Amino acid sequence: MGGAQRAAILLLTLGEQDAAEVLKHLSARDVQAVGTAMAGLTNVSREHVEQVLGRLNEDMSRHTSLGVGTEEYIRKILVNALGESKAGGLIDRILLGRSSKGLESLKWMESRAIAEMISQEHPQIIALVLAHLEPDQAAEVIGYLPPRVRSDAVMRIATLDGVQPHALNELDEIMERQFSGNTKKLKSASVGGLKAAASILNAMETSRENELMQAIRSHDAGLGGRIEELMFVFEDLAELDDRSMQTLLREVPTARLVTALKGAEPGVREKIFANMSKRAADMLRDDLEVSGPVRLSEVDAAQKEVLGIARKLADSGQINLSGTGDELVA
Repeated sequence: MGGAQRAAILLLTLGEQDAAEVLKHLSARDVQAVGTAMAGLTNVSREHVEQVLGRLNEDMSRHTSLGVGTEEYIRKILVNALGESKAGGLIDRILLGRSSKGLESLKWMESRAIAEMISQEHPQIIALVLAHLEPDQAAEVIGYLPPRVRSDAVMRIATLDGVQPHALNELDEIMERQFSGNTKKLKSASVGGLKAAASILNAMETSRENELMQAIRSHDAGLGGRIEELMFVFEDLAELDDRSMQTLLREVPTARLVTALKGAEPGVREKIFANMSKRAADMLRDDLEVSGPVRLSEVDAAQKEVLGIARKLADSGQINLSGTGDELVA
């Protein structure tokens, strides 16, 4: 079961009032995902319920209430859960989001409405707004923007770094005009960047992604190349659907896979082990244990080789890099 399905089962066991209290603390995207999962649940077995409750008990037993609500605690649990690279920008967006009702309100709006609201704003403001959205929502918004704005917005997102308070205040003033939110003191934050631009492009349809990448490369080949390198990283393999992962594993030489996994996040390793036979998984674990230290440059090269194979398989339509498999039609 995926996270949304586990959350749906948990909420259904809580009852209406308690489930509603939990949902109040989720983001708009998470509410939509969990709600969709709840609507799709049928014939949930006792075994599944016990599995979900057991998983919850295990997760809760690893944490204490000490430090809850402090910024340092939030940073630590996100880094532990997502890794340093993925957590960095998200942490700033979460902590910044507490200071601006306008930004948070965007997540509940239709993508077309957001595009209409920001389309006449300064291009840097458009980039700041998009950088604060989830990648899939930002990708939808970009699709509704005028064609002349799209590639410029992605390039500006890619080159965002430390955003100064005056820029964030200007953004908050725009949101205040739209939602009558309260402007509070904002600090400099790290939003956007190459990874954010790559994530947004990853969430787009292939044709639109290719169109924008071509425009970006024609304007700034170096920037386009750096974005393209980040559009699918090794840790993202954990999000592949099972069929895609199994197809990929058939094409990757075992020796290169062992080297690549030396520096892999636990989630990637477990995803790979779960899509192998027990015997093959045990052999791979043994290979990892007995293999000696490997240079970081060798691990990086092996991971890039695996990603190259994944991209070729995706280009030929054999696997799906978006994390969800295509529906089958009879």
